[in-house]
Amino acid sequence: MYGVVTRNAEELEWSAFDAGFYEVKDVTGRAAAPVSTGVNMVSAFGDNAAVGDDNSMAAVDAEGRPATRDRPYFDWSSVCPTHDRYREGLLEIVDDCIEALPDLRLDDVGFPRDDYCRCERCDRRFAASEFDDRADWRASVVTDFVADVRDRVPGDLSLTCYPDPYPGHLRTRSGVDIEALAPMVDEFVVPLYDTAYGTTYWLETIAKGFESRLAGLDAALAVELYAVEVDVDALVGATEVADAYADAVYFGYDASNAAAAIRRMRADRREGVSHGDAVDDDRDHSGP
Repeated sequence: MYGVVTRNAEELEWSAFDAGFYEVKDVTGRAAAPVSTGVNMVSAFGDNAAVGDDNSMAAVDAEGRPATRDRPYFDWSSVCPTHDRYREGLLEIVDDCIEALPDLRLDDVGFPRDDYCRCERCDRRFAASEFDDRADWRASVVTDFVADVRDRVPGDLSLTCYPDPYPGHLRTRSGVDIEALAPMVDEFVVPLYDTAYGTTYWLETIAKGFESRLAGLDAALAVELYAVEVDVDALVGATEVADAYADAVYFGYDASNAAAAIRRMRADRREGVSHGDAVDDDRDHSGP
């Protein structure tokens, strides 16, 4: 299955795509009205605008340094996941989305990095919790939030994951516990973004890692590729690699380029070209 991730609602109805995802709230804080023609996407705790308006909302580390986009290693600003008023606002957005369509996709769920958040509220709640290990408490915060969303979503729930399949890494980094979330999540989406896809051995390694990680769990795997100004041949090659391991492949933010790649693959298959050979060839020649 092939799908598109877009901010342009009209692209959701293009015949090339089997599925479409529409950004209702992204990490900039930009908001759009939900649509009924595609799955609405909500960036949970990534929100430049919210943190810009009120810096006290930002997650902070043990030294009080906020998770803001002007600091190294942060591409956007992150709200503390225990901020009650902000969480209530997210759930209101979720309610608006499912009125338009019963399916939903969550992005940017969890804490921004390993040592976050150490605000007074988080310290107080951890101390009052049943947990002795802060990592266990953080995972419970994220799992409880996803459970709240799951209770509101009558259709399929997709969740975007940071692209690290190594056991324990996601839980340590952000509090995202794959095993705890799998019973609530219908699909995990893994963005594997590159601006060229000149080599794909790394893409295969990560996709295979997530395939193994989800084995035995009742959740599908989707890989999301970056499509903006990527050479169509390179995008086709990356798609064939992702296809070998994922249940679905989605293309981000360039519907025209994505549609061209899909048409190319479908035409080649009708003509009898074996893309399985293409994946093998990539594995032989694209490594370091």
